[in-house]
Amino acid sequence: MAPPITSLSSLMASSPIPTPPPPLPKTSGRALSVAPCGSASSSSPSTSSTPHPVAASASAGRRGLLALGAGFLASAALLSPAGDAGATRIEYYATVGDKMCDLSLVKSGLAYCDVEVGTGVQPPRGELINVHYTARFPDGTLFDSSYKRGRPLTMRIGAGKILRGLEQGISGGGGVPPMLVGGKRKLMIPASLAYGPEPAGCFSGDCNIPGNSTLLYDLFLVGIYK
Repeated sequence: MAPPITSLSSLMASSPIPTPPPPLPKTSGRALSVAPCGSASSSSPSTSSTPHPVAASASAGRRGLLALGAGFLASAALLSPAGDAGATRIEYYATVGDKMCDLSLVKSGLAYCDVEVGTGVQPPRGELINVHYTARFPDGTLFDSSYKRGRPLTMRIGAGKILRGLEQGISGGGGVPPMLVGGKRKLMIPASLAYGPEPAGCFSGDCNIPGNSTLLYDLFLVGIYK
């Protein structure tokens, strides 16, 4: 804290400003040169303008490290995914490498085909199961994926809690065989077995799924939830 004004006055009275020393006598000869800030003092102009080899090497080394670091950052930016969640294209489109199969249409309007028939058990109705999936529109636009989240979806079959098209496509019935654990299946679900005429996946007025949308699902029945 600064001292009070009275203390400053007494301090100035007790410590008068000293008289400046007399000026230095003038000398004849060549004028003194003043070197710029940060450069070494030298009588030779050429020496003072040339950087020291060690300093130049250190500066070049720093520039090289900065350029290398910038290169790594640029590479990371190109390889890293955009946005939140950080899923790469491979993770998000995890099922694009699956072989194709011919869809079979059943009376309900659902179309299905098995990419790979499972070798495990058939989950009983009412059980919780773990399913990996990608969900797309017919034009190929993907709107949801459990692979992006890095874990399968846990759902209960046979309880009316999931889309009717998914229920029939997993549990079977109406001409569709039930899926077995380890199986991979493609479904084409009409709007009548999906969300119908109403849009879905809405947040703050923005809806992810328009009304009357046909949905394509790639399913992988991971197993029964334990």
